[in-house]
Amino acid sequence: MRAVREDLWTVARAPLPRTGWLGWLPHVHVVLLAVLLLMLNMNDLSGSAPVPLVGVVAALQAAAPVLALFRPAPAYWLSTFALFLAAHLRWNGGSDAHWPWTAGAIALHTLVLLFLSLRVRPFASVTALGTAMLLALYHTILMPPPAYNGVLTPWVVICFSGAVAVGSSRRTRRVAQERLVEQQVLTATERARRTLLEERNRIARELHDVVAHHMSVISIQAQVAPRLIEDPPDALKENLAGIRENAVEALTELRRVLGVLRAEDAEADGVRHAPQPTLARLDELVDNVRGAGLTVTAETTGRRRALPPGVEVSAFRIVQEALSNAMRHADGATVRVELRYRLETLALRVTNTPPPAPRAQSPGTHTPHAGHGLLGMRERAAMLGGELAAGGTPDGGWEVTAILPTAPTIPTTAPAEDPV
Repeated sequence: MRAVREDLWTVARAPLPRTGWLGWLPHVHVVLLAVLLLMLNMNDLSGSAPVPLVGVVAALQAAAPVLALFRPAPAYWLSTFALFLAAHLRWNGGSDAHWPWTAGAIALHTLVLLFLSLRVRPFASVTALGTAMLLALYHTILMPPPAYNGVLTPWVVICFSGAVAVGSSRRTRRVAQERLVEQQVLTATERARRTLLEERNRIARELHDVVAHHMSVISIQAQVAPRLIEDPPDALKENLAGIRENAVEALTELRRVLGVLRAEDAEADGVRHAPQPTLARLDELVDNVRGAGLTVTAETTGRRRALPPGVEVSAFRIVQEALSNAMRHADGATVRVELRYRLETLALRVTNTPPPAPRAQSPGTHTPHAGHGLLGMRERAAMLGGELAAGGTPDGGWEVTAILPTAPTIPTTAPAEDPV
């Protein structure tokens, strides 16, 4: 009953949306049909009452379907009230009518029931149909016209029931499609979020070796430093001991946290002790890609030098992911890898020409334009305080460009979930 009250006892707007390429044309047709049935109603009701009263009742009946295009619930009650008035006019007028309602009034109320069923829940539509049936029963039993013909009653029931059935089925289908779209959006959002978290975990595992190495060096240096000085003061010994203790504690906590991440990833067991890749292995990576069938050229400009381990790992992974995308989505294309060593940054650029023939995407594979690998590349660049851009080229190919700072920097923006 709450659904009936919320759907039928309301004046809220619920406009009927435009219908695809037809636009507002169906709405115009409804208005024209209402005008035609208005004239038919006035002709059928003529002689039952004075012309002004007949005009008012016929106008109310014709206005109901037009109002139902925007406010279906008030239109339903208006049409029901107009049917009640029209039946009283015909009964009191003493006409030779065969049914309490005119053919035009039945057609108009059928339209109102159809538009109502398109916007309200099925139980409310059935309730509206039942109300119309009770009103018809009241007029045919207690107020039958002089020449009442019961053969018309089944046709009225068929018209009203058919309108409610069609409207409710269309609404149910539309609601199901909207929910399916919402679920698909939620699924895509959750998949992207899960992929981003997985990529962050992967980055954390890769950087663990880098951070652990530096913390171990700090600990060893703090332990050895007092032995390099003759008769070091006690204050220096205490400070160095504190530095070593803090380094060991930090290393222990880091290994504990990364141990949890690795425990949740079965693949991490196989790479737990594998060395992290650096740009020194770039030629090996390019040779592997050439062996897979791609034509790859690599160019390095600037003075090649050793970079911070985090930059080395991230740069290698970005190039690796860009080449993987080229193999998946541009089979047979020509790929160019460019590395530019600058004073304070490392610039990466990976471009590929369009594939010789379009390649169908298999379900579940990502495209270069919205791939999971692109999320990981952006996350790596942002982690280092750098920038990454990816997009199509004018000739139909694909390009990935990244600028990575080679000096220690702190990103200007932090993730929303990290207050630091």
